[in-house]
Amino acid sequence: MGLFNKKKDEFIKIKDEKLIDWNEPNGEGCVVSDRITKEGFKVGYMYREKPTDGNPDSGWRFMAGNEDEEYMNNSNNHHIFAINTICNYDKDIIPYLKSEIGSTYIRTDNNKFEIDDGSKPIYVDKQNR
Repeated sequence: MGLFNKKKDEFIKIKDEKLIDWNEPNGEGCVVSDRITKEGFKVGYMYREKPTDGNPDSGWRFMAGNEDEEYMNNSNNHHIFAINTICNYDKDIIPYLKSEIGSTYIRTDNNKFEIDDGSKPIYVDKQNR
């Protein structure tokens, strides 16, 4: 069975190596679209909002960039992960993780992100596994 032929309820199995040290006080949780963790897309859109109080939340939200509002409004389509785990899905996000709250980035080519000013489309791509 190929990597992208998994059932919809299965997360893509990855080797979860320690890639980052996250020592911010509110924790390392982040919200991640199933397009990344189940369907195999790279992170295409990422933003950091104020962390949710009382939860181990970094404030980071990661999407492939091809989700619509209806998809994201369905809570079954995104889950909470540790940031380090998502780094193992897509190492390209690592240089941006210490960005301040309010930061928003889009992927503009295979392995590059830029601050999202609304002028460029999101480069949507699959993970190479």
